[in-house]
Amino acid sequence: MPDRLVSPQSRDDDTALDRALRPQKLADLIGQERVKENLSILIQAAQARNEPLDHVLLYGPPGLGKTTLAHVIANEMGVPIRVTAGPAIERAGDLAAILTSLRAGEVLFIDEVHRLGRAVEEVLYPAMEDLALDIVIGKGPSARSIRLRLPHFTIVGATTRLALMTAPLRARFGATFRLDFYDVPAMESIVRRDARLLALSIDEGGVVEVARRARGTPRVAIRLLRRVRDYAQVRGDGNATASVAAQALALLDVDELGLDDLDRRVLRAIIEKFGGGPVGLETIAASISEEADTIEDVVEPYLLQLGFLDRTPRGRVATRRAHEHLGLAWPEPTEQPTLL
Repeated sequence: MPDRLVSPQSRDDDTALDRALRPQKLADLIGQERVKENLSILIQAAQARNEPLDHVLLYGPPGLGKTTLAHVIANEMGVPIRVTAGPAIERAGDLAAILTSLRAGEVLFIDEVHRLGRAVEEVLYPAMEDLALDIVIGKGPSARSIRLRLPHFTIVGATTRLALMTAPLRARFGATFRLDFYDVPAMESIVRRDARLLALSIDEGGVVEVARRARGTPRVAIRLLRRVRDYAQVRGDGNATASVAAQALALLDVDELGLDDLDRRVLRAIIEKFGGGPVGLETIAASISEEADTIEDVVEPYLLQLGFLDRTPRGRVATRRAHEHLGLAWPEPTEQPTLL
């Protein structure tokens, strides 16, 4: 459900602003310290040897900056970047056209790399490993194979579903990094930086209100900040104070932990309709008229991260923390009668 305000998936109205606010260098990036340090070592070593960077795979939940990091890598190496996506490369010929147009050292960023077709992957293997492209000319008995040499380039792949990548493709990336959700101090720094770039006057209270509702995801923080800016302009004096930010986000139905209406509907269904669980995913989906895949892929990850939900062999269970957040009583265990 990419139309949700707190969805980490990219929306059409995010693209232009994401580019404008995107950090350009590793020093400008906030958070992900371990990934930054490892990338800094890789980049400095490649530059010292005057070699292109090794292939890099970035994985993690959406909205954490995989695309931004790919652009930062290209900027740090001082080379151009080509951007494409797994679903956009439908045929092996499409990939061959992209690879043959690359220049030495150039970065090719493939988003959603797990969605590459099997035939496309077969072309990519020798290109990544041997810097060669095998092309078959002709058909039938007269067909012959030609091997084209490629310049030494770098592929940066990004995926939200590492498990869906084939093992041979994963093995051809020299460096693999996971991006984790950002902690609250990092989110506050991101909100301050983005507010400054958006020319929004915001105090520390406003920063805290936006940061704690952003679900540890910079993309969500930027989206919430834009809505707070609109509210402050129309209903206030243009200053995003703590009260203004809280009012704006309450009006948008985003609570103090970043839960929206769909999150709360799922929790309330488990607690109020099924006694807190355990209850199956399909049953929850039917009870709130949503798709089971939407609940599993979009709603559950954040609820699990907060400790509001448990997955058990018998189904989903709402925890004590979920009851307390919704202001609902935690059911006390009933005493079993003793047998005489």
